[in-house]
Amino acid sequence: MATVYKTFINNDVASTRTLLHESVPVTGSIVSGTYADSNIKNYSHGLFQSVYDYPYLSSSANHIFDLTCGYSNTSPLSASAVANGVDASDIKDKINIYNQMAQVLVGHDVDGNIQDFDQDGDISAGGTKMKEVYVLNFARLLSKDEIKKETFTLQVATGSTSSPVDFSQLKTISDYGAQNDYRVNSPAAEYGILYTSSADAGNPSQGVGLLYYQAGIAVLTASVFNGAELANDETYESSLSASNIQSNADALRERIYDVTFNNTTELNSSVYFCRVNHNEYNYSANPTYLSSSKIVVKEQTTDAPVSYITTVGLYSADNELLAVAKLSEPLKKDPTNELILRVRLDY
Repeated sequence: MATVYKTFINNDVASTRTLLHESVPVTGSIVSGTYADSNIKNYSHGLFQSVYDYPYLSSSANHIFDLTCGYSNTSPLSASAVANGVDASDIKDKINIYNQMAQVLVGHDVDGNIQDFDQDGDISAGGTKMKEVYVLNFARLLSKDEIKKETFTLQVATGSTSSPVDFSQLKTISDYGAQNDYRVNSPAAEYGILYTSSADAGNPSQGVGLLYYQAGIAVLTASVFNGAELANDETYESSLSASNIQSNADALRERIYDVTFNNTTELNSSVYFCRVNHNEYNYSANPTYLSSSKIVVKEQTTDAPVSYITTVGLYSADNELLAVAKLSEPLKKDPTNELILRVRLDY
């Protein structure tokens, strides 16, 4: 335990932030095929579907993402489902899913109403609303603190056949240009617009979805599958209208060719510069340093005192030990030298 303490001054403490990135590839063979869907978990409530990187009953399985879909209560598909006698609970589930995601990601208007997903992100200006959507909610294990901007790519098959899926027609959906063009008007922080071509970047009216970076959620407009056949060889309209959420999740999952992005881990650090002046810490606090009141390391009484620094302790204002830093090797200290020890705390 220390007996001599030194107080930090303002210039002795600095704060830094470091962003660490990791590439995350998710192949379509894992999402659909390799494990014959034993890595797909469906729930009795039928509101979403979970995808794992290994059969989900295995202890080594990791959750990758969830799939779901829904539509606004003002969507024509809602009225169509009611008119065609679709199960009322299924209609309610899709509307509830849409409202839940929109409430968290888009928020409410001044009257307290849940706002619809906006194609160009300019909510106040009105514009085209995405009333029918598919949602990919990535696990925290993959997205970490956030998805790095302009690294997200989703390739999906948009061919006209569903059995087998026609992968000859792929659409590459990405947040092109998002590094310099993203939105901050969401309760879930930053988000970018997804496009099917880099040529469309900067033209939000061509957007096909939204990517919420900190939330790790991609929202795709269902119209991206215009011309394709989804569940039960149906168009996306009839599939979303008549088939349940699980069937639509299966249809989307089977059309995923691959998903790639870079995640981000935010590392905050406090750096403490422990300055040891020439006249400080030349004597050890170790009891073995003295013998009969004499410094053991001295050979002659005229020799300068000497000590070896091996540990740095950080203490609170009331001298309670909070953190300990060990040096890789002892540093010799005597009145002829000064030291600056840099201690970094990451959190």
